[in-house]
Amino acid sequence: MDDFGSPSDVAFTASVKAVQARRGSRGCYARIAARGGGFQRRITPELIRFLSEVDTAYLATASAEGQPYAQHRGGPKGFIRALDDTTIAFADYSGNRQYITLGNLAENDQAFLFLMDYATRRRVKIWGRASVVESDPGLVAKLMPEGYPVRAEQAIILKIRAWDINCPQHIPQKLDAADVSRALKELQARIVHLEALNEQLRAHSTTSSGYDPS
Repeated sequence: MDDFGSPSDVAFTASVKAVQARRGSRGCYARIAARGGGFQRRITPELIRFLSEVDTAYLATASAEGQPYAQHRGGPKGFIRALDDTTIAFADYSGNRQYITLGNLAENDQAFLFLMDYATRRRVKIWGRASVVESDPGLVAKLMPEGYPVRAEQAIILKIRAWDINCPQHIPQKLDAADVSRALKELQARIVHLEALNEQLRAHSTTSSGYDPS
């Protein structure tokens, strides 16, 4: 288990803290950590709700020499699942077969998951140690979203060291095309219903008054 005084120490290394002190933000972050706020180690109901709405993520890894690499991971909303209060996982689908992420994790298990929800302007950052599980079809089947027509090659498990939710500053609001399409269909159906109701009321009014528009 990682030996950190605060979960934020995973990201706030001595070098980072030195820059914060020089730029004037170290005191603020130190006070937040002292109160037990900010970065967390364990999965909360808030994080589970966030994961249930996520359909895209970026997984960052690095080689043993420190060469960084970030790869997109996606699926139906909720494809990233919590296995326990410190572990998340997802089925890893077949892709371009470059296997850079898998190669990096074979020699350096440190990983970082960046999750963005543009609709609500929220972002979550998760630091952890990742492993690749290739020989557990039961786990892969458990992680596969129901009805999703793809093949999973393995599962990726991330043991969380720390996670944090950032403020919405500078995040543009963008809506998912499927959500917009669904809202438009509901609106169009509502318009059709109201137009039909309006015609019924108009016909009833005309009949009641005895007025013949012809």
